[in-house]
Order: sequence, then C-alpha cells, then structure tokens
Amino acid sequence: MRLQLLTLSAACAAACSTALAQERVTFGSLDGETTLNAYLSPPQQTGPRPALVFLHGCSGMRRPNGAILPIYREWRRELVGHGYVVLVVDSAGSRGFGATCTASTARRTVLRNRPKDAYAALQFLQAQPNVRSDRVGVIGWSQGGQTVLRAIGVQSQGRPDRLKQDFAAAAAFYPGGCSERLQSRPFVPAEPNTWTTKIPLLVLFGAADNWTPIGPCEEFIAGAKARGAPITFHRYPEALHGFDAPNLSRRALPHFRMQDGTVPQVGTDQAARADALVRVPEFLRRHLLAGE
Repeated sequence: MRLQLLTLSAACAAACSTALAQERVTFGSLDGETTLNAYLSPPQQTGPRPALVFLHGCSGMRRPNGAILPIYREWRRELVGHGYVVLVVDSAGSRGFGATCTASTARRTVLRNRPKDAYAALQFLQAQPNVRSDRVGVIGWSQGGQTVLRAIGVQSQGRPDRLKQDFAAAAAFYPGGCSERLQSRPFVPAEPNTWTTKIPLLVLFGAADNWTPIGPCEEFIAGAKARGAPITFHRYPEALHGFDAPNLSRRALPHFRMQDGTVPQVGTDQAARADALVRVPEFLRRHLLAGE
C-alpha cells in the first residue's frame, strides 16, 4: 500500500509539473499597435494537439505581485490535463492597463481591440508545430466572455478577412455585454436582433450574478438560438459572478460600483464550479477532440 501511494504521488507530481509548465511568448495584436504578452502551456501528449485561447476578465490576468490569478491558473491546469495546449493572453497588462471594469479610455480601448487579440492568438497557435490548426477553441471570463461574443459573431469585430481556419468552439463564463442592445449597433456592426454565430458556443451563467445580470443574456441567447446559432446556455440557480474561481470567498467589490449604484458581488459556488469542471471539458471534447 505504501509503495502504491508513493507511486501515485510521483505520478501526480509529474502531472502537476507538466500542467504548470509555461513559456512566455509575444505576438502582435491584429490592432496593428500592440505587442501581446501571453503564456503558452503544453500538455504531456506529443504530436499536434487541440488548443485553447484564454481571455481574462476586466480585473486583468494577474495579481499585483505578477502571479496569474487562480481562476485562470486552475483552468489552465485542468485543461492542459485534458490534453490541450493552452495560451493565456494578457490583453490589459500588454497595453499597460490594470483593471478596466469602470468607464475609462482604457476600457474603451480594450473593448474595441480585444476581438483582434483573440484572432491574433488563434493565428499564433495555428503557426505552432504542436497545435492542430483546425482544433483551436477560445474561452473568456466576464469581459473576456464579452470579447468572445464580439469575436465569433458572423459580423465579427476581430476576424481578419483572410483566415485559414476559424475557432472550432467557444465558451463564455458570465459574459459582459450579453444583451440585444449591446450586441447591435452602435456597439457592434450588427443590426438589432440579427447577431448570430456559426461557431459552437457554451455560455455558463449564475442566476444570482448582479455584476452581469443573467436576464438580458438569456433573452439575447434565446434570440440567437432561434436564428440558428449553435449555442448551449446553462444557468446555475444560486451562483454569483466568478462562481468557478477556486476558493474565492463571497465578497462585495465597492471599488467597481456600477453607474446605477449596484455593488458587484463575487464568490465561489462549489456545486456550480464542480459542474463546470465536467461540463466545459465535455463540451470541448465533442468539438475539439472528436475523432482522435
């Protein structure tokens, strides 16, 4: 028994070490102005593998000490463990910005340009020898989820004219700007009630989220699905914003108070997080690993 435990511990240590391996890389955003910093993590498996682009929320990708926030670090660990190459893109820090959660020039800049970051990341991954160019997905959290919506729509704000292969799948956790009003003119180049996508999309949302309320998003997604968009929407009844973060105590964020006076609440929901850790890999498996 002791030998078995030591063997299991050694195997776990090796797997954890591989999951945490990362290489700092840089590439140009399709905005033509920004050099993006990103962190590339390979899986244990050899040969060309499916890959994922991670897009952080408005708080940024890092803690003040420079460490990647636990929510992205743990999802990276999880999905590298499932055999994906993961690229975590720092859209805010690369532009010299901190948090972009409140109205500012920095916020307007990132909302305008992050879809171009997403497609720059796609093209970077497609050029890597260990990546399957036809099996790249994108995952975004909050503002990153909003970026996913703005990127994968038929009338995308970031998709280049010449693109060998588009994203094969997308997922958005509690995406900002998820409403008919904010996904049509003048905010995006789509007429009202026309937004759609051809890319399979999974949207995960907490019903108790008061930072990005679920109601407008549910209505928007229902309209897009009625227009034929391949979207799966899943709600978690008691979950707040950031429900999938590991060990995030429930707290108010008064420094991000919204214009209507609402103070955002965030916190882990263990049941919702556990479900997402199964639901997201299964969704990605169907669209990125099928046939392997």
